[in-house]
Amino acid sequence: MNETALKGRKFTGATRAPKTYSNARTCEAKGCKTRLSQYNRREWCYTHAPTKYPRLRGRIAKAEA
Repeated sequence: MNETALKGRKFTGATRAPKTYSNARTCEAKGCKTRLSQYNRREWCYTHAPTKYPRLRGRIAKAEA
């Protein structure tokens, strides 16, 4: 008999822990008291973060004011 079977091994590699930052950080925007997550690498909360525009076909989209 010629049977086809898939063989494999369980992944045993260790995963890397996510990078963490200080727990006692707050948003740097004036008057904002929002406490930032230890996983948020930025200085601002979502509300005060600067707007980022995606790259489109290799060009940077212009901001419409």
